[in-house]
Amino acid sequence: MQLPKNKKIYFASDQHFGAPTPELSFPREQKFVAWLDEVKGDAEAIFLLGDLFDFWFEYKTVVPKGFIRVLGKLAEIRDSGIPIYFFVGNHDLWMVDYFQKELNIPVFHDNQEYTFGDKTFLIGHGDGKGPGDLGYKRMKKIFTNPFFKWLFRWLHPDIGVKLAQYLSVKNKLISGDEDVTFLGEDNEWLILYSKRKLETKHYNYLIFGHRHLPMKVTVGENAEYVNLGDWITYFTYGVFDGENFEIKKY
Repeated sequence: MQLPKNKKIYFASDQHFGAPTPELSFPREQKFVAWLDEVKGDAEAIFLLGDLFDFWFEYKTVVPKGFIRVLGKLAEIRDSGIPIYFFVGNHDLWMVDYFQKELNIPVFHDNQEYTFGDKTFLIGHGDGKGPGDLGYKRMKKIFTNPFFKWLFRWLHPDIGVKLAQYLSVKNKLISGDEDVTFLGEDNEWLILYSKRKLETKHYNYLIFGHRHLPMKVTVGENAEYVNLGDWITYFTYGVFDGENFEIKKY
């Protein structure tokens, strides 16, 4: 894909809307909607790399209440012809087809590869990748098990959603932000994962969320690992102009 002149590709991750309460989350939602409204002016595409909501579960006929301004803005942008791509995070694991059917936004459950101009990208949320994150990897096996999903679906939504929201906010292991400090290149498991991926195929940019820490780290020749940060503490996003990738703060 060749970027048209003066067009850009935008990336954002880990908004966790709904946390710690809908009332306290609302100003962050307003800020994110304002950002979407701003970037749509020159966006060739927008990538959302997961954990847009602090909890999301799709029953067959029900989705969680709220987030109408965010969903409405995404629908408006998508209807204008700008592609939006969504990657599920550890809080969006239970997405099924609501985004595809209602918003015409494709949803991915694992990494995807893209080429923009002469630059290659590996893009994903980042949860469960690399040598660490062992506690979450164990939990993910439970969360994605069809039997446990079936059991949860039988809970009334008023009970299931409230229970899940409580666990999501209270349990930092589930939230994925138990240690939001830089651990060093030898201990950051997404950096180690990126280096391992480069052993078999070259990418210019390996872009992830999940860690909540904005960073760009050189991991190989003409190759950078990028973490997009979050919209809780940093309010950061990524932008690619066809030549260079930057992390910016809104």
